Amino acid sequence: MRRWMCLLFCVLGACSNAPTAPGLPAAVRAELAPGGTLRAAINFGNPVLAQKDATTGEPRGISVDLARELGQRLGVPVELVLFDAAGKVFDALGSDRWDIAFLAIDPARATGITFTAPYVIIEGTYLVPAASSLHSVEDVDRDGVRIAVGLKSAYDLYLSRVLRHAQLVRAPTSPAAIDLFVDSKLDAAAGVRQPLVQFARTRADVRVLDGRFMAIEQAMGTPKRNQAGARYLRSFIEEMKATGFIARGLQRSGQVDATVAPAASGE
Repeated sequence: MRRWMCLLFCVLGACSNAPTAPGLPAAVRAELAPGGTLRAAINFGNPVLAQKDATTGEPRGISVDLARELGQRLGVPVELVLFDAAGKVFDALGSDRWDIAFLAIDPARATGITFTAPYVIIEGTYLVPAASSLHSVEDVDRDGVRIAVGLKSAYDLYLSRVLRHAQLVRAPTSPAAIDLFVDSKLDAAAGVRQPLVQFARTRADVRVLDGRFMAIEQAMGTPKRNQAGARYLRSFIEEMKATGFIARGLQRSGQVDATVAPAASGE
């Protein structure tokens, strides 16, 4: 009898400890994977961070890599919750569809999300017609200039605060903003430099302006209520930067022009 009791306690102890990584505070796993699965919002609207594999259609990219690494650290399976625009990720916050997300830091988003320090920094710039009189990012904020932009993207939120003269014309997603720019013959399209450059390489009638109107700081985030989880994510991201995990992931997904963010001050 005594032997069976000992075996029972051993089994119960193994069951209670196995899912959680050694040294991980119980509150972290409880907050980041409250249902036993880490639900990670993946935004295909930013191809620097997430792409669909050309052969399989499966999600790939640095945000997917980070989500899976975090799930392994927590000892839980990962569910990738897919979105085609950053604005839709933020809108889904109120419906409890995800536990972590990969978004650009912005004051409007920070009302509901606690962000880590950035792990990647990318540039926001403009695509313009080849014959445009706009030659620098400073030229764009003029009366009569119409700019295509993805609804509630980081650059939509930013430009909505800083532009004084130009008009924003919003498309449902950032890729759709490029189509809107072309089809409606707008004066510019705002977006992440890399996909704008890639698009411009396919056409002789457009060009990308030098310089940037903003540095887009990409970070991990979790709902404000997850205080222990947020602290863990901050240290997790700093480790991923310091060990080269993020640099290798960007290179593996072909995003060699993206810049890994420096270490956060105070870390």
